[in-house]
Amino acid sequence: MNSVAAGDVAWLLTASSMVLFMTVPGLALFYGGLVRARSVVSTMMYSLLAFALVSVVWVLLGFGIAFGSDIAGFIGNPVDYLRWLAQPTPSTGDIPLPVIIGFQGMFAAIATAIISSAVVERARIEAWALYAILWVLLVYSVIAHWVWGGGWAQKLPELLGIPEALDFAGGVVVHIASGFSALMLALLLGRRRTAREVEPVPHNIPLVLIGTGILWFGWMGFNAGSALAADATAANAWLVTNTAAAAGAITWFLLSLAVTGRASSVAFASGAVAGLVAITPCAGYVGPLDALPIGAVASIVSYMAMNWRIRKGIDETLDAWAVHGMSGLWGSIAAGIFANPAVSSHAGLLYGNPVQLASQILTSVAAIAYAMIATVVIYYVVEALVGWRVPVEAEYVGLDAAEYGEQAYLTM
Repeated sequence: MNSVAAGDVAWLLTASSMVLFMTVPGLALFYGGLVRARSVVSTMMYSLLAFALVSVVWVLLGFGIAFGSDIAGFIGNPVDYLRWLAQPTPSTGDIPLPVIIGFQGMFAAIATAIISSAVVERARIEAWALYAILWVLLVYSVIAHWVWGGGWAQKLPELLGIPEALDFAGGVVVHIASGFSALMLALLLGRRRTAREVEPVPHNIPLVLIGTGILWFGWMGFNAGSALAADATAANAWLVTNTAAAAGAITWFLLSLAVTGRASSVAFASGAVAGLVAITPCAGYVGPLDALPIGAVASIVSYMAMNWRIRKGIDETLDAWAVHGMSGLWGSIAAGIFANPAVSSHAGLLYGNPVQLASQILTSVAAIAYAMIATVVIYYVVEALVGWRVPVEAEYVGLDAAEYGEQAYLTM
């Protein structure tokens, strides 16, 4: 154990806890504030239940699928770590294996929870639980292997003669995968029976803002922790993450002001999250000045995507696709444009390496296609086994009372 880098371990344990805090309670509060008062408990429980379920299946199988020995460039060997689980042995490297498993597990958990945007106020909790388990094993872990675990996206120099895909902290693995899965799931589930032509008004904006603050804080561990060391790369990732978030928040806030003539705190919160999402794949490869257009453009892209969704009548209720999926896609492309050799060994389009952009687009498109197709398969498996939709009466009463027999707010 003497070889363990105590400072790096301390930082990664801290960062892991910060990412945990992003989901429990950050994302739960953010999502809970955006729905009707009669469904806030059930909405928050989608996030909390996903976190608990993924925490278990990740340790048992998910980590092996993502980081086990490569099988045909597509998947890791799911049994590689079962022997270690049965009889854990002390680590001989700088970072003990439990730290890596735990840190990566926090990413898997929040990625799964993000998708609950597509099912709030209409999906049975049993269906969501089964979907969460299957999705993290069959989608998240597989894409994580492609990009981080030795899969084909890391072998692009050998396969196609182009650079390996860059995804510092999960633009493809977390946000594209979850965002586009949410879009497909929303299309398959259909609209809430209670949905009207006008988008429902958030019932508790202070919850949304508190959740935003927690997400912003936790994202520092999300991105800076992905350096896997307490070093200059982590410091740069921390700075560019905050810069992009601020640029995104200001941009969406101004967009809302220009279009509606009124300021919007929800617009500010949405912009901050869009900026955070977009900088995630870039955080170890770009500088602070690059973070400004990355965050600002993310808000514009997500704002346009959200409005398109509303016009088309797609009830992807809390905009995981518009904010996470589309800003994640932009962030992945931005890594191929802005990657700065002064920050890392990688160069993007602006620094004379256009093929890096090709690598980013290829990997992003593959992840989108796989996540959406796999979600179709998982959807029908869940539908056949337990059924997705709650009864129509439950939607009107609210899922808090119908599914939990509880209320968020009691009146005297």
